[in-house]
Amino acid sequence: MHVDMDAFFVSVELRTRPELRGRQVIVGFPAERSVVLSASYEARALGVKSAMPMAVAARLCPGAVVIEPRHRLYYEVSAQLMKILESITDLVEPLSVDEAFLDVGGAIRRLGPPLEIGKQLRRRIATELGITASVGIAATKFVAKIASTRCKPDGLLLIREEETVPYLHSLPVNALWGVGGKSAEVLARLGIRTVADVAATPVAALRKVLGASGEHVHQLSLGLDPRPVTPTRLEKSIGSEETFAVDVTDDAVLHRELLRLSHRTAVRLRSSGMLARTIALKLRYADFSTVTRSRTVHSPVDSAQLIYGTAIQLLESLGDRPMSVRLVGVRAEHLEPAGQTSLQLSLDRRDDNWRAAEQALDKVAERFGSKTVLPARLLDQRDDGGGNPAPHRGP
Repeated sequence: MHVDMDAFFVSVELRTRPELRGRQVIVGFPAERSVVLSASYEARALGVKSAMPMAVAARLCPGAVVIEPRHRLYYEVSAQLMKILESITDLVEPLSVDEAFLDVGGAIRRLGPPLEIGKQLRRRIATELGITASVGIAATKFVAKIASTRCKPDGLLLIREEETVPYLHSLPVNALWGVGGKSAEVLARLGIRTVADVAATPVAALRKVLGASGEHVHQLSLGLDPRPVTPTRLEKSIGSEETFAVDVTDDAVLHRELLRLSHRTAVRLRSSGMLARTIALKLRYADFSTVTRSRTVHSPVDSAQLIYGTAIQLLESLGDRPMSVRLVGVRAEHLEPAGQTSLQLSLDRRDDNWRAAEQALDKVAERFGSKTVLPARLLDQRDDGGGNPAPHRGP
């Protein structure tokens, strides 16, 4: 079973803004060089897609309502979603904050046939979370994913095992994992336009045009996907990045943005119950060249101030920058569960004090909202009250 939320960020926002239902809504920062994080289906109908530059989305959908993202809220709802999924089966493999694979074979005796389980699951998500989900059910992960995609939004589709190959063979070739736009063009030149065409093509011929993935694509065209649902899948990294509205040369602006990104990353670490052993810095210059630097810390961290301190050290290690900065990012890597790690107390009690203060901020934000309390350095005359000034207004 593949469970996928419908326009997740938008759906979460509409719970408190029901007057926007049925309208063109985009979640993202309202700046030309930002990107779309989520779009309502009304906006998608006009060509708006996730990861699209906001400037392009604004041209396609000039009447859209743009809502700035609330990442903490989305992760809270995601945690609630995963609890619902785990109440169905302990074989849950999260793919992202808003989708997961489930192996429901062991739940059939308790909850009924797969189609009934899918109906129950969708009802619970709608009732308890106030959002909708699309659910695809099949004998393999690959086909379940296709089913959930084909029944969006707010749908349920079961593809029975004996129906798998006939169903797949009715689809265009780009329905197969590993066949993107360029691969589809290459295959089309050989007259291969459907999944049925792929299945009828010798593996050697596919390997010749697709390389090592040729055999894999052929297997998928026959409905073969032996991968099991893997329930223990930890995030490898957590981070945030931002593109400036105007390229930046001012160190003060970079430092301020690194502080904001460090807080955003630390909140996600703590809400995920994870600690990071490595902190990475990313800079993209005006000519789009990108540099990254990372450093392993002496003990795993989930404190914004400790992440920020390391990020500043990494920035200084780059020396004089050759040109202005277009994008900056902070990432926490080599993650491990907090409960399995003993935090080494620093001789400098300030480290402990920062962590305690940030945990207190988490509790305040949980009760009153994420914009209630912010570090003083993130509040000035350019701030919109949400801690998001510099990236969208430039230095």
